[in-house]
Amino acid sequence: MKNKNSRIGFDQWLGVVGGGQLGRMFCQSAQAMGFKVLVLEPDVHAPACQLADDVINQPYDNADALDAMAQRCVAVTTEFENVSAQSFERLARHTRVAPAANALDTVQDRATEKAYIRSLGIPVAPYAVIESLDDLSKAAPELLADGILKLSRMGYDGKGQHRIQDLAQARQAFSEMGERPCVLESRLPLDHEISIVLARGLDSQIAVFDAARNVHHDGILAVTHVDGQQNEQTHQARDWACQIAQQMNYHGVLCVEFFVLQDGSMVVNEIAPRPHNSGHFTQNACVTSQFEQQARVMAGLPLGDPRLLAAAVMLNLLGEVWVGESGDQNQEPDWSKILALPGVALHLYGKTEARVGRKMGHINITAPDFKEAVRIANVVVETLSLPEKAVFV
Repeated sequence: MKNKNSRIGFDQWLGVVGGGQLGRMFCQSAQAMGFKVLVLEPDVHAPACQLADDVINQPYDNADALDAMAQRCVAVTTEFENVSAQSFERLARHTRVAPAANALDTVQDRATEKAYIRSLGIPVAPYAVIESLDDLSKAAPELLADGILKLSRMGYDGKGQHRIQDLAQARQAFSEMGERPCVLESRLPLDHEISIVLARGLDSQIAVFDAARNVHHDGILAVTHVDGQQNEQTHQARDWACQIAQQMNYHGVLCVEFFVLQDGSMVVNEIAPRPHNSGHFTQNACVTSQFEQQARVMAGLPLGDPRLLAAAVMLNLLGEVWVGESGDQNQEPDWSKILALPGVALHLYGKTEARVGRKMGHINITAPDFKEAVRIANVVVETLSLPEKAVFV
């Protein structure tokens, strides 16, 4: 195995499996630090491929491609959690991987993930593992009366899940999802969602970003706001997120999403073993971004300062912003109106085709106080006709 001493230099390569927007933003941060980035991605036009120093255009599980990446890179990460854990086991034979294959294996399956979290004494929503129609018949009545049936693997952004209110609906939803393994999860009286993004270095040190409060629209994150205020829930969420990272012996950037219930209690929703949409505010509002932290961990460097420098609001930009009233024409938004506003930073992902529900970019708004950040965010929402649910009260 190659020498893995921490060093920055023109000949040091970091690898990313996956060419999406998270990989693109990782490229930007790693290259700014002096690293070269190699991306493994079958789609030559993917966002990260546009910026990477080199690209291997092969499937994520191609053995020859993985071996070539491992030989060139001092470390390899992933920009999405559904990459095969076996691929990372193969990479780890010859180079450092962050996260490790066992961490990916744990969080790729909702049932495995929930069981692991619960084994740490951290609460999750009541659930049942569903692998057959017979399992549905045996599920607790309260889960069937008001629950969500979710695919155990591959579901994201509200996809691969159905709300159910009786056994008949559950059976129909299970059939529509191909009778693949699922988790039937109880719907809880939700007040709001918060997420904790952290980085854990090779030396086991942890740097935690301020808690983010999230608003979703049609199952997709629409708004994140970060006011820098701490309370009982954010302290508890931070402690639990750190516990998960430590017990998993996790290295890299990790996000843990929490549901805060109407009675003030919390449960973990899910874990993302990578930078997260809700952590994009760190690009403009923190000393160190989540993507720079990712590069630092991979290179064995000290973690950066996660300190919040300004209150922030992040607005997700979906394809709807580009799609005209006819639904089939792309209309470039008038960015000049947005960029004329104070504290606005535009991040586009280089995707040439806008589709409804497709993540095309995001906008970070920073301000000296949260009230001002919200005011400017609402101007952006109105100007771009973002979903009504994204408007702050």
